[in-house]
Formats: sequence, C-alpha cells, structure tokens
Amino acid sequence: MKPSEIAHELKTHAPFTSFGTITGIVIMASFVQFQVPRVIADTLFWVFHPLHVLLSAMVTTSMYRIHTRSNIWRVLLVGYIGSIGVATLSDSLIPFVGEWLLDLPNRGVHLGFIEKWWLVNPLAFAGIGLGYVVSHTKIAHAGHVLISTWASIFHITMALGTSLDVVTAVLIAAFLFLAVWVPCCTSDIIFPLLWVKKKET
Repeated sequence: MKPSEIAHELKTHAPFTSFGTITGIVIMASFVQFQVPRVIADTLFWVFHPLHVLLSAMVTTSMYRIHTRSNIWRVLLVGYIGSIGVATLSDSLIPFVGEWLLDLPNRGVHLGFIEKWWLVNPLAFAGIGLGYVVSHTKIAHAGHVLISTWASIFHITMALGTSLDVVTAVLIAAFLFLAVWVPCCTSDIIFPLLWVKKKET
C-alpha cells in the first residue's frame, strides 16, 4: 500500500476508535466509581481478548483472501500472525506500557496465546476458517475495533487502584486510542496486503 492509502485508512477508522475510546473510559470510570471487584475486569478481559483474536483473524484472513489465491498454509500464517500478534500488541503490550508509565499499582502483561493457549489459539484458527470462507470485512471490522477497545480497557482496569483522577483518565484515553487505532488498521488492512504479490493486485 502507498503511504497516502495507509493515511486514508487510518483517518477513516479514527471515528470508530474515538467512539470505542469514549465507551472504554466510561466503563473504566464506572468500575472505579462503584468499586467493582478487580476480578470482574480480569474475567471480562478474558472474554473480550479471545473475541478480539477471533474477529481479527477473520478480518485479516478475509482481506488477504480478497486479494490473492494463495495456498492454505500461507493463509494460515497470515491469519495467525495478523491476529495473535496484533491482538497481543493492542490488548496487552501497549496497555502495559501505559500502565507502567502511569505507575498503576496492579500493572502486568497478560499474553493470551500463552496464558490461555487452549482458548485463544483455537479461536484464532476458527477466525481464519471463517475469513477463508466468508470474504466480507465491513461488519466484522467495526465489531473488531469496539471489542479491541474493551479488551484493552479491561487490561488497564485490572491495573488500577481504587481511585482515578482526571489527568490519569485523559492519559489512559490517549493510550487506549493508540492501542486500538494503529494495530487494528494494521491487522485488518495493512498487514494482509503486505503479503499480496503485486501481480495478484
């Protein structure tokens, strides 16, 4: 893809991400306000992160299949790396950087494909299978962005203490936006097209 095309895709998907970020901050603030037990955020992270992997695998594979007739092994490789790699970056690694920089009390890295390999990896392959059969990305992409946002915010919510000030909330919103915006566009659009040969486009 040309840099101008990448910039266009990022600009197009910014409103989805902004809406998701707002919902995420509202959820996080509600958890703090009502003193929701940390275990609830933990449970919800392990719901939305695997769902994110499923949708990411579906959209990445679908985008790749639209532009190529590559063999099944290459499809599996693109779908797996594009979903597991980017979902881990978006849901765990970037949020953890934010948690570390903000010195949140319960910060930690949660790698789903290792910690709950029996759940996350099969869902990645299920998403690849769906994307291989159904090459349609618009609805799945919108859902992918929202679910990614919620997975990221629950990762951060697990790291919070019992209070949240305005400055911390604003900084978390910035990290949340970046954690979803660039990785999701990369996974859904840029990454799969990097594997497409020029003669196939």
